[in-house]
Amino acid sequence: MSKPETLLEDLSAGVRRETALLLAAAVAEGLLGVAAAFVTARIIDAAVFQGADLAAVLSWLMQLVGIAVLRAVIGYAGAQVGFEAAARARQGLFARLLDQVAALGPVRLAGTATGDLATTLTDAVAGIEPYWRQWLPATAAVAVLPVAILLVVLPVDWRSAAIFAVTLPLLPMFMVLAGRSAERANQRQWASMARLGGHLLDAVAGLADLVLLGAAKREVKLVARTADEYRRETMKVLRLAFLSALVLEFFATVSIAVTAVLVGFRLLWGEIAFVDGLTVLLLAPLFYAPLRMLGTERHARMEAVAAAERLVDFLARPVPRRTGGEPFGAGAAVSVRFDNVSAGYGDGRLALDGVSFDIGAGEQVAIVGESGAGKSTILSLIGGFLEPSAGTILIDGRPLASLDLDDIRRHIAFLPQRAFLFDATIAENIAMGRPGDISAALRAARADEFVARLPDGVESRIGEGGAGLSGGEAQRLMLARALFSPAPLVLMDEPTAHLDAATEAAVGEAIAALSAGRTRLTIAHRLRTVEAADRVLVLAGGRLAEEGTPAELKARGGAFAAMSATLDGGGAA
Repeated sequence: MSKPETLLEDLSAGVRRETALLLAAAVAEGLLGVAAAFVTARIIDAAVFQGADLAAVLSWLMQLVGIAVLRAVIGYAGAQVGFEAAARARQGLFARLLDQVAALGPVRLAGTATGDLATTLTDAVAGIEPYWRQWLPATAAVAVLPVAILLVVLPVDWRSAAIFAVTLPLLPMFMVLAGRSAERANQRQWASMARLGGHLLDAVAGLADLVLLGAAKREVKLVARTADEYRRETMKVLRLAFLSALVLEFFATVSIAVTAVLVGFRLLWGEIAFVDGLTVLLLAPLFYAPLRMLGTERHARMEAVAAAERLVDFLARPVPRRTGGEPFGAGAAVSVRFDNVSAGYGDGRLALDGVSFDIGAGEQVAIVGESGAGKSTILSLIGGFLEPSAGTILIDGRPLASLDLDDIRRHIAFLPQRAFLFDATIAENIAMGRPGDISAALRAARADEFVARLPDGVESRIGEGGAGLSGGEAQRLMLARALFSPAPLVLMDEPTAHLDAATEAAVGEAIAALSAGRTRLTIAHRLRTVEAADRVLVLAGGRLAEEGTPAELKARGGAFAAMSATLDGGGAA
């Protein structure tokens, strides 16, 4: 069994009860169809050939009505169970995918195209739903109904049973042959859809740049070409699906016709009773119906397998150990130590090379360096988004590798350079599901005044990325989120970048409030941020060039002194 099919089986095990009910409903509905054909044959025989009156066939009619009602109820219930099974399987799968996203973190996901990731998390998850709603009922019916009908027909007319038995294997054989090329076509279709999703997301995200650079028309043509490629791949899949269904219909129709001709001649020659012949003729379409349905729904299975293949590849990506380590249980502030730490991003180049430093509990430390010096790598290592290739990281004297990663992250507050706010209320953006005093966090972040001016206060809904807010307002809400957390370790990536002087001053006051009594490590791009630190780490080429207080480093005239002009200008360091 392939890995995609194993994933589908695992998901089915998670909805075992619903799957069992779904299969039972499909089989019961089919068996009731057999019973209806049996009863119908006897009603027609009694009414037409035996001259029975209504009273004589009333019991048969009541049975037929009862079977029809029961079959409709079971069919409806089976459809509902199918939707429930698909929904629960999708919910469980989506939870696994989000858990994988959280485990991979931003560093490991940095090389994944946004459109490809979005397609995996949305379209691929939706693509597996027909597996429960369509494919599983078809497999249950094809496993039981042909055998049941053969057992009914065999004592009635062994010749017709022989025709059924001979033609039965031919249809699955054709499905297997046609399915190989169809599965490859489905995989190409999914790859094409992922490319289209990536182009569309890139175009929307960079719309302003495309317009300003005069590249909008070129991007439109690129998206159109990708969309046309997706259209062609989709049509190939549909052609194969329709061809397969057409051939199955042809063979099934020919088999039914052969059975009808033979039964007709034998009725003419008096070799079979009318009621038995009619029973066989009514059961013949029901015998081939599950096979025809299986051929039709095979496309749903192939689509689910192609979608599952993308999901398996994503779920198989290695992640760092997150749970099972020692609980952290930090106090009001924590110490951080790097002991000869090296780290890279998988391209063979070391972002950090043998870096060692100590940060005491409650110390405020700034990191400076040119672009690519390794500043962000240090934050990624502390946050557990990247693992060192050499050396040891100690948090409060304990190796980070031995600690429960989920627990350690609960003790870290992170403030990025650019705020990201979710499409939710201000209260939801700050609390993120945690209990606490939102008003106090807003006051400490100097955000209470502008929030109070909003129509619904903290219940005001803001757009994704802080749409409708200024840069300073969005950054202060991010500060409020960090202040809301009692985390003893604060990691910052120059939160005052891209702000005007007045807003920078307000945010700086809020950062001072946030840092009180906590350990703070800040990537600094401004001299004001550096001068507010107790100590500065200067990185160059992935190594620690020098460290000391801002005054000591200026007086030393080394790498930090050479950067001071750039820092004064607010440039990137």
